[in-house]
Amino acid sequence: MQRGLQGHFVTISTVGEKARAFVPTPLPPQPPVEWTPALRVKFDQALLVLGRLDSVTTLLPDKSFFLYMYVRKEAVLSSMIEGTQSSLSDLLLFEMDQEPGVPLADVQEVSSYVAALNYGLGRLAEGFPMSLRLIKEIHGVLLSKGRGSRQSPGEFRRSQNWIGGTRPGNAVFVPPPADQVLECMGKLELFLHDQPVPTPVLLKAALAHVQFETIHPFLDGNGRLGRLLITLLLCEQKVLCEPMLYLSLYFKTHRRYYYELLNNTRLTGDWETWLDFFVEAVVVTATQAVEAARQLYDLSNQDRDKISGLGRAAGSALQVHRALLEHPIVTAGWLVKKTGLSPATANKSLTHLERLGIVRELTAQKRSRIFSYTRYVEIMNQGTELPVL
Repeated sequence: MQRGLQGHFVTISTVGEKARAFVPTPLPPQPPVEWTPALRVKFDQALLVLGRLDSVTTLLPDKSFFLYMYVRKEAVLSSMIEGTQSSLSDLLLFEMDQEPGVPLADVQEVSSYVAALNYGLGRLAEGFPMSLRLIKEIHGVLLSKGRGSRQSPGEFRRSQNWIGGTRPGNAVFVPPPADQVLECMGKLELFLHDQPVPTPVLLKAALAHVQFETIHPFLDGNGRLGRLLITLLLCEQKVLCEPMLYLSLYFKTHRRYYYELLNNTRLTGDWETWLDFFVEAVVVTATQAVEAARQLYDLSNQDRDKISGLGRAAGSALQVHRALLEHPIVTAGWLVKKTGLSPATANKSLTHLERLGIVRELTAQKRSRIFSYTRYVEIMNQGTELPVL
C-alpha cells in the first residue's frame, strides 16, 4: 500500500543555520492499516501468547516476587538502550544501599524507571485515565534523579530537540518545533481515547509508540517513556492483568532495524512492516517471559526440596530462601530485618544454603557480606548481554 509521507516538514531556524523539523499526521493512518492474512494471524497469535503470559504467573509461589525482579530487568534493559551501564546486580545492590560497580548516576536512572512504572500503574489502578497529565506525571518521576533531572521533568519541552548528530542541521531526525508539541500530543491523547475511531488495544499500542517517539515531547527520557507506555496501555485496557510485557530486550537486540522502521514509517507510511516487527516482538518477548516464569517455578521447588532435607535447620533456611526469592542479592543484615531471625541464625542458614549450592557469597569479608541466589539471578539476566543486530 502506498501512503507516502506521514506528516510534513517545517523549516526551523537554529543558531547560524536552518533545518527541517517533522510534524506527524494524527493517528490513525490513512488509508487504514491493511490487514493481510499473515498480519492478522500474527496479531491473533500475540493475543494468545499474552493470555498465556497472564495465566502462567499463577504457577509462581508468589507472583509479586517475579514481578519485582522482572520490572527491574526491564528497567535495566530500557536504560541500556539509552547508554547506561547498570546491570541488574548493580540495581539490587543500590537498593540495599550498597556500592554498585558502575557510576551512581546510571543506577539512579534505572531506579527512577522502576519508580515511574510503579507510579503509572498505581495511578491507573486508581482509575486515572491514560492522558497527557498522567504522561507528564510519569515523566516527572522518571527524571527525578540522575542525569536527566535538570531536563524539565514532567514538562513538555519549550525548545527544539533532535536525534543523532550535534545540532538540528546534521541530525538524523528532528521532531516537531516546540510550539507544536502540545497540539501533536493532544491529538495523540484523542487517539488513545478512541477518537476519531475505536482502535484495538494492541494495534493502538503499536501505533502510539511510533507517534510518541516521533513527537519526542520531552527534552530527555522519550525513549524510556515511549517503551513504558506500551505496557501501561496494555494494563489499562486489561489485556494484561500484571505488567509482564516489556519489549526493551527485543528492541535492544534489533536496535538498528527498530530505528530504521520508525524512520521508514514516517517517510513512507509503511505501517504494516512496523506492525509485523512490533507484534513479533510481543510474541517473542511474552514467550521468553513465560519460559522465565516456568524456570523460576522449577528452581524454587527444587531448592525448597533440597532445603527440606536439612532437618531442624530447614525452617529457618526456608525463611531465608523465601526472602531470596523476593530479593536475590542480599546482605545478612537485610535478611535479619526481613525475616526476623537472629543474626546467628540468618548466617547459619546462609552457610547451609551455600553448602547446598543455592547461594554464593560475592564478597570476601567478615562484615557486610553480600550473597547472591546465583541461579535465580542467572535466569533473570538471560538476554541482557545479547549483541545488537
